[in-house]
Amino acid sequence: MDTPNLQLSGLRVLIVEDNLHMRSILRAMVAGFGFAQVYEADDGADALECIASHDPDLVIVDWLMPIINGAELTKRIRTSSEPGCFVPIIAVTAHSEKRRIIEARDKGITEIMCKPVSPKGLYLRVVNCILHPRDFIRTKTFFGPDRRRFQNPAFNGEERRGIKVDDGYALDDQNDLPQSHADDTPRESVA
Repeated sequence: MDTPNLQLSGLRVLIVEDNLHMRSILRAMVAGFGFAQVYEADDGADALECIASHDPDLVIVDWLMPIINGAELTKRIRTSSEPGCFVPIIAVTAHSEKRRIIEARDKGITEIMCKPVSPKGLYLRVVNCILHPRDFIRTKTFFGPDRRRFQNPAFNGEERRGIKVDDGYALDDQNDLPQSHADDTPRESVA
């Protein structure tokens, strides 16, 4: 498969990583991809300030950090009332246990990458965020990108995404951000 060559110079990326060495590696990678506007934060608290002032198009976040970790930062981004709650979030972690991957997915990250990070692996996740954006789902306990990567257009069951179901409760009040709408376009993961 050919790797797409995207023009990324107009996009803003925020790198949230408490380790200075790893942050500089990630910065060099994204600069090599063509991002011209790269912002850095060494913890989740600084990241929230940076998000408010720079409105990044992509956030790359270390999962385990002091003060506000990646899980809490993702939760705060996803529960914010700003349009920034839809920003793609790529989590980077040294922990590859299944329970941690599921936890990250369930917090609302868009992509996850285990360390050591390779430029190609990170680039493919960036490409996937841009070329294959996932619909956002809102339930009582979750708001974030659809956790199911693939849609089966042949599935016609009553729980098929996009079918209106009267479940007896309202999740959204009219002032809430709208959910994205399901479509019938099959999606595939780049990685």
